[in-house]
Amino acid sequence: MVLSYNLYTVLNIPHDPKILEDHFRDDNDGPVSSHGYMPYLNKYILDKVQEGHFVKENFHELCWTLTAKKNYKPSRGQGLISESSAFKLWCLFNFLSEDKYPLVMVHEEVGYLLRKVFTATGQEWLHEEELAEYFSQNPSLSGAVTVWQFLEMMESGRFTKPASKESLALGIQSVYEELVLDVMQKGYMWKKGNVRRNWNERWFVLKASNIHYYLNEDLKEKKGEIHLDMDSTVEMLPDKEGKRCLFCIKTVNRTYELSASDLKRRQEWIDSITAAIWILAENKSSVHKLQKERRREQRQQAATRLLEKKAQEDRLAELQVERETQLAQLEQLRQAQEEAQHLWRTKELHWMKQHEELQQKLQMQLQKAKSDKLQMQLVMERKEQEAGAQRQRIQELETMQRGLEQALKAEIEAHSNEQTVRSAQARLLQEEEEKLKELMMLRSEQHDLAHQEERQQQQRLTTKAQALQKAVEQLRESRQRNKQDLAVAEQMRRRASQHVKHWNVQLNRLMQPIVPGAAQNQPKSDILSHRGGGAFIPKEFAVRRKEHNARRQHEVVPSRDSEEMPGSDSEDYENMTEYIKNMSLTGANMIP
Repeated sequence: MVLSYNLYTVLNIPHDPKILEDHFRDDNDGPVSSHGYMPYLNKYILDKVQEGHFVKENFHELCWTLTAKKNYKPSRGQGLISESSAFKLWCLFNFLSEDKYPLVMVHEEVGYLLRKVFTATGQEWLHEEELAEYFSQNPSLSGAVTVWQFLEMMESGRFTKPASKESLALGIQSVYEELVLDVMQKGYMWKKGNVRRNWNERWFVLKASNIHYYLNEDLKEKKGEIHLDMDSTVEMLPDKEGKRCLFCIKTVNRTYELSASDLKRRQEWIDSITAAIWILAENKSSVHKLQKERRREQRQQAATRLLEKKAQEDRLAELQVERETQLAQLEQLRQAQEEAQHLWRTKELHWMKQHEELQQKLQMQLQKAKSDKLQMQLVMERKEQEAGAQRQRIQELETMQRGLEQALKAEIEAHSNEQTVRSAQARLLQEEEEKLKELMMLRSEQHDLAHQEERQQQQRLTTKAQALQKAVEQLRESRQRNKQDLAVAEQMRRRASQHVKHWNVQLNRLMQPIVPGAAQNQPKSDILSHRGGGAFIPKEFAVRRKEHNARRQHEVVPSRDSEEMPGSDSEDYENMTEYIKNMSLTGANMIP
């Protein structure tokens, strides 16, 4: 009943005595049996505990009181640690022990705790090798100690020299606050008031989620608290109002201005507060718990590596045995090999002789193959050059063929234009002859009608003569334009003929067959054509010559007429003009 009541009180759980009486009513073993009290403890006490609703220090003191009276036996008057320091070491042991029952602390954690304690006192711990030797010389410890063995080690002072009792107590207190109470930073700083705006010196204690500040370091009079969350920030401030090393903490409700003793302490406070805010933002446990888990993982990895190393050593031993066995076998093989080598050398000499003969034969075949390959390459290069020249000649022939086709097309078009102009000239000549005939008829009529109605008839004849004169002038102008068009057409035909002759010369040059060596020096054919020498056989060339002469005679005849006719036409025009003028003068004289 007393234990349960104390647990209810310390853990801040509502106490119901009736439940305890009902639970143990039919239990003859009593409440201290594991079958009677442990189910009750788990169901009605531990399951109802809520984190943050009780003071952990009070719970630790209750557990220490229940266990220390029976198990802890300090040495009176000679021990280096007080009962208070023993309690704090007991709490540190529970924090650093392995998570299995019974609780033990491995020697790596013991060394870590002693280093922390000596560092807090400003000293260096120099018993690392001695502690490792202590654990190695006591196989019963199995590399770990219980809490009572740990307290006995600390009482003996074997691993705490040369620290005094007072300095050791201060170091234990500092490490206890850091690891168990989760104090991340503590110390005096100046704080600016929110209402009066004056500066007051306070003792600050930083934990994971808040900062408590007290009147002094005995922690009896608490002056306030700064609540931290993931949105809180810390910033440096410039010196002002006679205060140095300023910084501020910005929370949701307020901004706190603080002044540290020096730049180093200000940076330590800023780093510690920033780490506390990061822990809250990442929803992590305390830094020391994370470090503890990390050290445990490192130990497990080291143990794994040690096992692997041991397995490798065992494997190496097995391999050594196998190697010795193999060496014996190799010795037997070596003897057999020496016997076989003598036989091998005899055969090797015979094989080397055969190999040299075969190599000489292969060398001769290789030289022959190289010479054949060289000749083949020369032949291929010559063939490639001839093929390249042939391809180039074909490309030039194709280019000449296209140019010749264009020239022939232009010549045909010029001939067609010339024929058109000649036809128009012949039509104009015919019209001119008809007009001359009509003029001669009018002349005869004029003589016949000279004596009849001379005045009226002369007037009409004068009018007709003037009209005829205008028609003759128009015909003369048309004739002149026709002559100009004919000259242009003949010029175009001559240019087209010259172009065709040019392309024939080029084609004649390219029609030479590509033959290697002396074949290019063969005499050319005496028969020439518009496609070059040797384009026709003699009979075929005679037929083509007759056809060409016939076409030339057909084209030359009209051209001669056209050359003679312009002169006669011009004379007829002049005579007719004089006649019309005379007729006009005669008619004018006959008019009264």
